[in-house]
Amino acid sequence: MLLVIDAGNTNIVFAVHDGVEWRGNWRLATSTQRTSDEYGVWLEALLRRAGIATGDISHAVIGTVVPAALYHLRRLCREWFEAEPLVARAPLDWGFAIKTHNPEGVGADRLLNALAAHQHYHGPLVVVDFGTATTFDVVDEAGAYVGGVISPGINLSIEALHQAAARLPRIGIGRPHAVIGRDTVPAMQSGIYWGYIGLIEGLLARIEGEFGARLKAIATGGLAPLFAEGTSKFTAIDPDLTLEGLRLLSLRNKPPALPRDRARFLETE
Repeated sequence: MLLVIDAGNTNIVFAVHDGVEWRGNWRLATSTQRTSDEYGVWLEALLRRAGIATGDISHAVIGTVVPAALYHLRRLCREWFEAEPLVARAPLDWGFAIKTHNPEGVGADRLLNALAAHQHYHGPLVVVDFGTATTFDVVDEAGAYVGGVISPGINLSIEALHQAAARLPRIGIGRPHAVIGRDTVPAMQSGIYWGYIGLIEGLLARIEGEFGARLKAIATGGLAPLFAEGTSKFTAIDPDLTLEGLRLLSLRNKPPALPRDRARFLETE
């Protein structure tokens, strides 16, 4: 079985694939202070509940945009599952070209989304990922990653609005029934929701115009279903696209060997 770890700025998702199907996935708030043993105790209990023993895990893959979290996640794989994890990085075999000025500067999550999206939906396409940042990543017909757009995420925008304006409360995310808010909170909710719908539709149109061809739009991330309700621009909604990208990457690359030397066993690159 494959242990898949997707470490984002807000949450870390752990999932297990048995070679045929996903057996489960679990989410934990990202904290760079959490140790490998804390991860291990928490994850072992969830695996046991799903009928999976730690010994059933044969290999692991990690994708992270939080470098400080990698050390303990790597130790988790080594000490609790006796597996050296494959870490998603630009120099690996992705099966497609990365056509940017600095390929190693592209976030692993964006490349993973491109890999899975092209595999399942075929290009040309653009992946819209509703994460800590809202990203738009363009993949050409051959599957090459050609670049994209990074904009502030929904939760960041809500928090910034609350902190910068003393009289504006912190609000939840939801689809308002009306665009014109009749009070402060509905007006804020409209600005966030319909404002982001406008951002999505406007950027997709500009990306498509600059690319010079029709693009399929694939939505991913936890908030993808909510925002897909407000627009007809999306071809598909796939909340677990990054996890699938990690699985596909692990199939393309040979699993790293577990270090035999104990000192090396506990190190990180």
